[in-house]
Amino acid sequence: MMKQYLINTFRFNDWANKLTLSAMQNLADKKESVILFSHLIRAQNKWMLRVKNDPTESQIKWFDTPFEFEELTNRWEVSLNEWLGFLSDSTDTDLDKEISYTAGTDESSSSTLLHDIALQLNYHSILHRAQICMRIHEQGFEPPHVDYIYYVWEK
Repeated sequence: MMKQYLINTFRFNDWANKLTLSAMQNLADKKESVILFSHLIRAQNKWMLRVKNDPTESQIKWFDTPFEFEELTNRWEVSLNEWLGFLSDSTDTDLDKEISYTAGTDESSSSTLLHDIALQLNYHSILHRAQICMRIHEQGFEPPHVDYIYYVWEK
């Protein structure tokens, strides 16, 4: 049950983020939006490396040099597909496992349930997508309609 919910939530965020990326094309000043969208991709990548217990995770900074706007769609696809593939190969029992990792500036040990990590990524995406949509609005464009109900109606 949780597995399918998470997959559906990632698919919703994919749909909404692609609409947002499309709307970003119109912006004269894409800088802040690109920073936020790059951050979403990095967060997904960093958490996936944590899930895999990959030591290179520490090399990914939450906010680093943003990707080029032209790279965002492809990088998003790669990151999203890694998560969707991982979730597809997981069971609900797998999703209840604790993932241990080092976090914070003090590099303290932490642990989080895998399904909570996946939920965090999706809710995190909603937050930053809203910030991007505010920037779209501030530059005089209509932000995309990315409410969940529009996704349901489109299906």
